Amino acid sequence: MISFWPRPRPELCLGIAPRLPLESSPLAALPPPLLRDLMMWRPSLVLLLLLLRRGAQGKPSPDAGPHGQGRVHHAAPLSEAPHDDAHGNFQYDHEAFLGREVAKEFDQLTPEESQARLGRIVDRMDRAGDGDGWVSLAELRAWIAHTQQRHVRDSVSAAWTTYDTDRDGRVGWEELRNATYGHYEPGEEFHDVEDAETYKKMLTRDERRFRAADRDGDSMATREELTAFLHPEEFPHMRDIVIAETLEDLDKNKDGYVQVDEYIADLYSAEPGEEEPAWVKTEREQFRDFRDLNKDGQLDGGEVGHWVLPPAQDQPLVEANHLLHESDTDKDGRLSKAEILGNWNMFVGSQATNYGEDLTRHHDEL
Repeated sequence: MISFWPRPRPELCLGIAPRLPLESSPLAALPPPLLRDLMMWRPSLVLLLLLLRRGAQGKPSPDAGPHGQGRVHHAAPLSEAPHDDAHGNFQYDHEAFLGREVAKEFDQLTPEESQARLGRIVDRMDRAGDGDGWVSLAELRAWIAHTQQRHVRDSVSAAWTTYDTDRDGRVGWEELRNATYGHYEPGEEFHDVEDAETYKKMLTRDERRFRAADRDGDSMATREELTAFLHPEEFPHMRDIVIAETLEDLDKNKDGYVQVDEYIADLYSAEPGEEEPAWVKTEREQFRDFRDLNKDGQLDGGEVGHWVLPPAQDQPLVEANHLLHESDTDKDGRLSKAEILGNWNMFVGSQATNYGEDLTRHHDEL
């Protein structure tokens, strides 16, 4: 048997973090809602960290639970900049259209270089669509969505070489299992570890998620299928898996529902004689008033889904509509390359637009 150097900690792979007294944590000064957001539940990121690290800390008890851990997946905003086109500040549009890091690169280009690169992007948008020489609303929306998912693609690329051990351009279930847990002969799984049953549960759970991501059922994951495995919250067809895993984590009495005490236990563990903080009481109210939609005192799978994967506005579509409206000079509902380049400073930045924005900010400060 080949043992795995940093065998994944069951506390982490099952979405569990060591429970620490809040007052001993450097996060103690943060408001609980912010703390909850910072501790957002992202199984894919945990798995990635486990694979990329070459060491492991001491293993806490598998019974330890999360402290201040949020499970809700909120779509990140396209940009943190104000949407302030009226004052000539197009930073929001630049970051939405290019992604934040690439927008910074454009800010260092001359206007001529910036327009030339934008022209090549226009060609790419059209080629990725129907190739008819125009950029449609759907093509513009698809481009914005693509740029906003760059961090997801980067994380998958970082993990790909770890998983694709035979370098055939696909990741088989056995490759992923062996890279994560080590190679065992049949019937010997985890015979060498103390908490074997926990690891077996983790393995079963990972295999179920892999099978759901493997849409063609060939037990080989393409890059897109591996992305669904690592980032299930980003894929509609993985919604049931995210719900099932959340239920398994919270539903301690295994009745198929999340009771209010199970919900609270995922967030907070009282010390003996400790009074329940005000924010925990607020969470109980949130459970009663907003999580428990049918008011039966518990959360079923549908309510868990509404909680952890809430309906969200299609931000790329909203921005695509905005850019189309502002650039479609002939009002035919589509954009030519000339129309986009004619309004280039709304789509991308340059040294010149930076200088203009700096002048505007300086004037406002006077």
